[in-house]
Amino acid sequence: MPRRSVLFSPADQPALMHKAPGSGADTVVFDLEDAVAPGRKAEARESVNGVLTDPEFDPDCEVCLRVNPTPSVADEDIEVALSGTPRVDSVMVPKADSAAAVREMDELLHEHGYDLPVIALCESASGVLHAEEIAATPAVDAVAFGAEDLSADIGATRTDDGTEVSHARQHVVLAASAAQIDAIDTVFTDIEETDRLAEETRFAGQLGYDGKMAIHPAQVAVINEAFTPDGEEVEWAETVLEARDDAEADGRGVFRVDDEMIDAPLIARAERIMERHRASE
Repeated sequence: MPRRSVLFSPADQPALMHKAPGSGADTVVFDLEDAVAPGRKAEARESVNGVLTDPEFDPDCEVCLRVNPTPSVADEDIEVALSGTPRVDSVMVPKADSAAAVREMDELLHEHGYDLPVIALCESASGVLHAEEIAATPAVDAVAFGAEDLSADIGATRTDDGTEVSHARQHVVLAASAAQIDAIDTVFTDIEETDRLAEETRFAGQLGYDGKMAIHPAQVAVINEAFTPDGEEVEWAETVLEARDDAEADGRGVFRVDDEMIDAPLIARAERIMERHRASE
């Protein structure tokens, strides 16, 4: 299943959680961390459980639970929110600072009888610096980059061009690529700026990201479109892959398509375009 768009929904608002899959997001994340005030955590856990165990709740997308970063609090999150037979596919671990911290969360899940893939959110200096070992942790199925929390952690000032987080953003996607797992880009906080969101998302795709986190349902369609190859890209990829098959039959490793010499890196790009195209169908 693709993870082009990863939409957060507050865990203390059942109506919004029920509506979230209707946004068209590939992944919906019911958020017990930042979206819920400390005094409402207990109520939110019960609310999430009510949604996840509702027999009528059966969305055609990935359903993820974001727990709190402190293990003792996460233990309560898992015990209450995931009691019974919940409709859940993955767990997001925020403030993932090390592989050991992620393994501890995975152990908590297993103690409660769950074997779920983990989306690790690298959003601190330590998390970014340890992104490679976090991504390589067996339980981790994707890493996500959190620019807002990272900026707060290192004392950086957020700018429109994102220069202050550029190195970290690229480091996280490299870690994901090395581990051959999904990389999910940071949120875009200005809900009204859809043109800038589209530009940011396309750039994330150029960096190698597979998806982007969203904080509002209105952002989902923009993100999905930016991560979906257009007709020209698909046509180029199909032509390259057909020419590759012909070249392999002739024992050639390098071949020409129109005026372009094609070798292994461009073949890999064509394969990636087709993977994204098929995932969006």
